[in-house]
Amino acid sequence: MSSSDYSSSGGEEEMEELDLFHYRRLTLIGRRIEEASSLRRRSTSRTYIDRERVSGHNRLMQDYFNPNPTYDARVFRRRFRMQPRLFNRIMGDVVRYDPSFARRSDAVGHLGLSPEQKLTSALRMLAYGSPADQLDEYVRMGESTVLEVFRKFCRAIVGMYSSTHLRAPTPCDLRILLHKALQRGFPGMIGSIDCMHWEWRNCPTSWTGQYLGHNRKPTIILEAVASYNTWIWHAFFGPPGSNNDINVLGMSPVFNRILNGSAPRVRFEVNGHTYDQCYYLADGIYPSWSTLVKTFSNPSSNKEALFARCQEAHRKDVERAFGILQARWAIVRGPARSWDVATINDIMLTCIILHNMIIEDEQVDSDDEMEDSLDYEVHDQQPTNVNRDIPTLTEYLARNNRLRAAPTHHGLRQDLVEHIWNLHGNN
Repeated sequence: MSSSDYSSSGGEEEMEELDLFHYRRLTLIGRRIEEASSLRRRSTSRTYIDRERVSGHNRLMQDYFNPNPTYDARVFRRRFRMQPRLFNRIMGDVVRYDPSFARRSDAVGHLGLSPEQKLTSALRMLAYGSPADQLDEYVRMGESTVLEVFRKFCRAIVGMYSSTHLRAPTPCDLRILLHKALQRGFPGMIGSIDCMHWEWRNCPTSWTGQYLGHNRKPTIILEAVASYNTWIWHAFFGPPGSNNDINVLGMSPVFNRILNGSAPRVRFEVNGHTYDQCYYLADGIYPSWSTLVKTFSNPSSNKEALFARCQEAHRKDVERAFGILQARWAIVRGPARSWDVATINDIMLTCIILHNMIIEDEQVDSDDEMEDSLDYEVHDQQPTNVNRDIPTLTEYLARNNRLRAAPTHHGLRQDLVEHIWNLHGNN
């Protein structure tokens, strides 16, 4: 064999060995990719769990909704925070508003979740602040399903009831509020205003400085106006926790109806002076506006001390409303766990709307009885219609100056001091 033949044969063997090496290498890489893909599929695939939803529905119905339930109305009221009649009313409205809450069958004819199961899961999350996974054992719903139903329920409540249970007082409502205020010694007062902070646990890191509140944790602020029965007439939610009450008031639409001229006008008399604009009770941080009446931080006389005690006692209406709201709906007592502000806003508004609906359903005072006593003799203390045309800039500025008039604030407060002293000073 010649040297050329030998070198040719050796080159072919080396090429075969190199090809075999690359083949084995590629085979090994392909096997590892396949193993990794199989492991990924196993780790991300959802395991089917037969939760026996029908039996869960039957047990829930027997516990609370059948003619002879296991738990009576008192237990239902404690666990659902409302009477059964209100629950049934809300359930019917929600099913009509969002058909996804109705009970349906899947492609193979299996019955899905019932409206009772869906609303129970949503209300339990609101009432107890429960994580979604904790409800699986009783309502037989997976975590992702519970969260989806919860978000839809909050959007439905806000969409259906905001116009009726989260609105400004109507003329009829104002007559009742003014009547109650007159009995309490504050003619012309229609509520008290204050702010509450709700901690935001999952606040994005880039927003932490903006939402850092007074307790050095990210918070979101709720501004509310509440009346004698803790009904919340105004709710402005969303300002970052780094703001104080004055900053929130500057962003709030609470006085927009006064500025655009659409608010009912009310005339009342205090200490011989006539006023034509209602007011709220507020704490010392608020500005000296004609629509706000503050207390005296350092009373200089017995009259001012008596007024301060009465004002601070009645200003607690909004504080009581915050306390009842947090006690009734534990989800707003603990830190908010949602990631986006829109969902947190829906949760807060849902709790406020349901709070008002429960007050309306269980109120002790009868509107019929109160209507009989509304003809009290106070100088035209009934709302009158106003011009609702689009205001000009001059009219807007005039209303704004009138709203922020500090002399009116001080004059009204001094008249209230004399009025309360005449009522209670000799007792």
